[in-house]
Amino acid sequence: MKTTNLSLVSKALLTIVGLLFIGSLFVPLWRIELDAPQYPEGLTLQLHANKIAGDVDIINGLNHYIGMATLHTENFFEFKILPYCFGTLALIAFALIFINRRKAVLVFLITFVLFITLSAVDFYRWNYEYGHNLDPNAAIIVPGMAYQPPLLGFKQLLNFGAYSIPDIGGWMLTAAGVLLAIVVVKEYKFKKSI
Repeated sequence: MKTTNLSLVSKALLTIVGLLFIGSLFVPLWRIELDAPQYPEGLTLQLHANKIAGDVDIINGLNHYIGMATLHTENFFEFKILPYCFGTLALIAFALIFINRRKAVLVFLITFVLFITLSAVDFYRWNYEYGHNLDPNAAIIVPGMAYQPPLLGFKQLLNFGAYSIPDIGGWMLTAAGVLLAIVVVKEYKFKKSI
């Protein structure tokens, strides 16, 4: 008999996915670490679902000298909507347990991948605007220099090394995506019909 219902293992994994989405609301999602000789302990900017944290005041002070705009949570609409997005993703993961259809899980995985892709494009746009739209009257002007931190990885910005990497919440979202993919592969591999 052909079935499109989810296995108990898949339902357990969906429960974990929902909990990972909820958990990501309470920890930093992403971090930008800045290393320079004058700051041997380093500076960190942490992006949560609802705020910017870390050494924000020090970084804003440094950015002022090179003409970058200051960073404030209230300047980004994303911090208003991301908690609702993650809450909705968690509710959908839990609802899929009761919907009990593998095709619905596949649609959810595709939706999540699109959400992450759009989030990455938006984060790149942030970095680009803050790194390129500089005050022409700044105290330090280096012709042709932009201060856009990397989307992911390392970039040298004058005497600062900038590392842009996932934080705890980012790894939780990655784990949620991997678990969703495992559910889809498991369900479609062992149950051939849709």
